[in-house]
Amino acid sequence: MRSRNPVFSRRGFSRDNGYAGFNTAPQAGGPAVGTQGNPYAQGNPYAQPSGNPYAQNPYAQQDLQYGAPPQAPATAGRMTMDDVVLRTATTLGTLIVTAALAWALLPVDDAHISRSYGIGVGAALIGMVLAFVQSFKRKASPALIVTYAAFEGVFLGVVSSIVDNRIASGAAMQAVIGTMAVFAAVLIAYKAGWIRVNRRFYGFVMAAALGFVLLMAVNLLFAVFGGGDGLGFRSGGLGIFFGVIGIILGACFLALDFKQVEDGIAYGAPREEAWLAAFGLTLTLVWIYMEFLRIIAILNQND
Repeated sequence: MRSRNPVFSRRGFSRDNGYAGFNTAPQAGGPAVGTQGNPYAQGNPYAQPSGNPYAQNPYAQQDLQYGAPPQAPATAGRMTMDDVVLRTATTLGTLIVTAALAWALLPVDDAHISRSYGIGVGAALIGMVLAFVQSFKRKASPALIVTYAAFEGVFLGVVSSIVDNRIASGAAMQAVIGTMAVFAAVLIAYKAGWIRVNRRFYGFVMAAALGFVLLMAVNLLFAVFGGGDGLGFRSGGLGIFFGVIGIILGACFLALDFKQVEDGIAYGAPREEAWLAAFGLTLTLVWIYMEFLRIIAILNQND
């Protein structure tokens, strides 16, 4: 069953078919699972019978003869890579525009920082609610996803401006470069077959992410009710350590996102599923960016 948590759910395309279609679609750099010659095809306790998660979709067709990977015919109504790129660009573009507006229109000097920070936190809460709503919906809502990106952009703009102007000059650009570098590295590793996304990988990443978020939630509670930095997980050496762990988890989430885009295209997912891919990629990139920004802030505070 697919998790509906907007952090842990990878916005999977196979909503009622096990673990987001893992072990049912061809993996990057390897043959389709279930074909002859796969040493794990027999006796693999994680293997699931191959099948198209869109078999009941009126748009879906498959070509599984002779063990060939499924190929989605170029038919109107199917998700393509161009659809994913376009919708991701729309979502990220909206986020960047609102972030730039927040940076420009919400000053963070001593006289205005409280108001600006309050607006940013409010935007973050609204964005979180919208993310949860989309995660519980069975179908993608483009308006909901773009609105989420807009509010998330306001939050990122305010936080980035505070860090850049009051803690570490140039921090925002450094975090952007770091995020882009992680995205490029994971994409190259995934396409080269160095990262193999399967059910075991999925389970490990979900368990690690759940533990990470719970630990950070406990730290936040201690900070709110006990004051200071809580348990110290977000400051000093521990803060840097957990920031690096957060970036690694974000990189793993990117691999899951790439896998689901690949599966959706291979199995002929409906075109609207491209919005779910854009939503997932945006969530992951925001996660990675925030971890980079936090590490940069900690390093400069320690100077």
